[in-house]
Amino acid sequence: MDQKTGILQRMRLIYFMMALLAFMIIGKVLYIQLVEGDHWREQARTATMRYVNIDAVRGDIYADDGRLLATSIPIYEIRMDLSRDVVSDELFHFGIDSLAFYLSRLFGDRSAAQYRVSLLRARQNQERYHLVKRNVSYTELRELQQFPIFRMGRFRGGLIAEAQTRREMPYKTLAARTIGYEREGVYVGLEGAYRHYLEGVQGKRLMQRISGGSWMPVNDQHEIQPQNGMDLLTTINVEIQDITENALLRQLNRFDADFGTAIVMEVSTGKIKAISNLMRSGDGLRYEEAYNFAVGQSTEPGSTFKLPVLMVAMEDGFVQPLDSVDAGRGRTRYYDRIMRDVNEEGHGKVTMEEAFALSSNVGVSRIIYEAYKEHPQKFADGLKRMHLHEPLGIEISGEGTPYVREVNSAGWSGTSLPWMAIGYEVSLTPLQILTFYNAVANNGRMMKPMFVSEVRQSGRVIERFNPVVIDRSIASSGTIDHARQLLLGVVEYGTARNIRTEAYPIAGKTGTAQVAQTRMGYRTAQGVSYQASFAGYFPADDPIYSCIVVIHNPRGFIFHGSTVAAPVFREIADKIHAARMFIQEPKHRENIMASLPPFRSAHIDDMEQVYTAFNAWIPERPAGLYAASRLNADTVSFSEREFIENLVPNVVGMGLSDAIFVMENAGLRVRFAGRGIVRTQNIRPGTRIREGSIVYLELS
Repeated sequence: MDQKTGILQRMRLIYFMMALLAFMIIGKVLYIQLVEGDHWREQARTATMRYVNIDAVRGDIYADDGRLLATSIPIYEIRMDLSRDVVSDELFHFGIDSLAFYLSRLFGDRSAAQYRVSLLRARQNQERYHLVKRNVSYTELRELQQFPIFRMGRFRGGLIAEAQTRREMPYKTLAARTIGYEREGVYVGLEGAYRHYLEGVQGKRLMQRISGGSWMPVNDQHEIQPQNGMDLLTTINVEIQDITENALLRQLNRFDADFGTAIVMEVSTGKIKAISNLMRSGDGLRYEEAYNFAVGQSTEPGSTFKLPVLMVAMEDGFVQPLDSVDAGRGRTRYYDRIMRDVNEEGHGKVTMEEAFALSSNVGVSRIIYEAYKEHPQKFADGLKRMHLHEPLGIEISGEGTPYVREVNSAGWSGTSLPWMAIGYEVSLTPLQILTFYNAVANNGRMMKPMFVSEVRQSGRVIERFNPVVIDRSIASSGTIDHARQLLLGVVEYGTARNIRTEAYPIAGKTGTAQVAQTRMGYRTAQGVSYQASFAGYFPADDPIYSCIVVIHNPRGFIFHGSTVAAPVFREIADKIHAARMFIQEPKHRENIMASLPPFRSAHIDDMEQVYTAFNAWIPERPAGLYAASRLNADTVSFSEREFIENLVPNVVGMGLSDAIFVMENAGLRVRFAGRGIVRTQNIRPGTRIREGSIVYLELS
């Protein structure tokens, strides 16, 4: 009996423990479902499903006349769902040979046999997301959609086309470093400075994990569409940029220089019309835009700095243009250093104006040393009053820091004052120097350099940027007038008389500076490196554009600003003048061309026929079929109207027949209302073309 009782007690204990375990399991299940259920359901879902970002189409960047400088071109990644649930065995085996043949013919990267083997292997593995080809253009995609199997679409033919974008510059290297680009996730130039406008808002796409660990999109219904970026209208002028870049390139090649920069600025507004930065490539065979020297390269400017130096002395009342100075025999001593002129015989006794025009180091340094030797900080303070120690605060990142040595600065010595007078122991970028010269041309008003004038979206202005005044007057009107006379003398009879022209007056200053090699000083085992420069403006009597040219380390025995940099300035100014970009016809002159309309866009043959009937001279015909016209007195100039494949053309300003021809050639259907020329189009130019889209044109 006792034995039976013991067995029952043990059974009750086991039963109780099992019941307790069951209750614990049930409790845990309920806890997981009711308390932790959302968490674990989310974990399960994210293990097989996830959202990925869809990049928005980046906004376009335009020149000042609306021509594209940078745009996003649509490209596609082609994949194929080869599961039997999508592509039936009958369809696959019937069309595999033809599909492989057409893929090979379209892309030319593999033989038809290789494509066939790849597709068969993917079919055997039941791949749901097999990669067929990357970087496929829109034109190639449209052709590919008609191939066997693929023509059945995504849900019967397995075709998956994922849209991506690639940034393109229609003008290639033109102002490339200033327009900018992306490298390792970092944007530079205007692409970086205005990134928050250009990049838009990312979308979301639901992806599902498939066999093999790959991910594929679920369907379009689960996508959150991205919002495309806004567009920038820059101040860059394509014609002036092309003139500037080619003039600089020719001189770099001629003198086998290391690098160079040239900038053209609109005097009254500070708008940058051209900016070129060319550097010798790594293989030494060409020049390319690799670094923005105009913005980031802060160096000792040399003799172009003599202008602010003498303006400080004139403002402080120490000197006037006709005051005399003894430039001696081309050399003078300051403590343990010898100051020399390029002219070893010296200039003797000259006026301050002549010392400046002839770029006499001895003459200018003596003026400044005698005026400020007792109070050198007053000289530095005068330079600071004209903002020469301040960054310009431009939107493009990487601006070089200007430097003006002061009495309490490290390295100040008894020779600092005279050497600062000729552009050493100070440091500025080419853009900072040009901004100062532009202020002199602008009657003392210093303008902040301006690169972008508008932000637009779908053709509508979202934000407009106005010119910014840094200082309404960097000096008194009398000093500004004297400064302009000094700069005119340099070209009339001074160091830059080689670029003087009877067609229009030029004002400016040459500069030649030895380049410091960090700790090694100015002279190394390879010799001395020089920087040749010229800064000025034109036409001098009514300035429209200012310009600076800086060329680093020209090879050979010719390295002066007058012979290396000034001719580039002259070529730029001449071609702008020849293109009549700043010449105004006399108002009293009768001009029959004024009664004819310019065409915003039309067929070149038609425009030539019209203008020729009125004896207009057409200097050069562009290569394309369509162009815009510009009228100047009895001259007509054309600028080619370019249309980029896969992007909606801009036909505003065209006649109806031309607009329909261009749109239908691009693959669009056209509807229109009204008569005359195209006033508006409902699809924004530069938008990716979608098959079968209809564009509506309004005429007036």
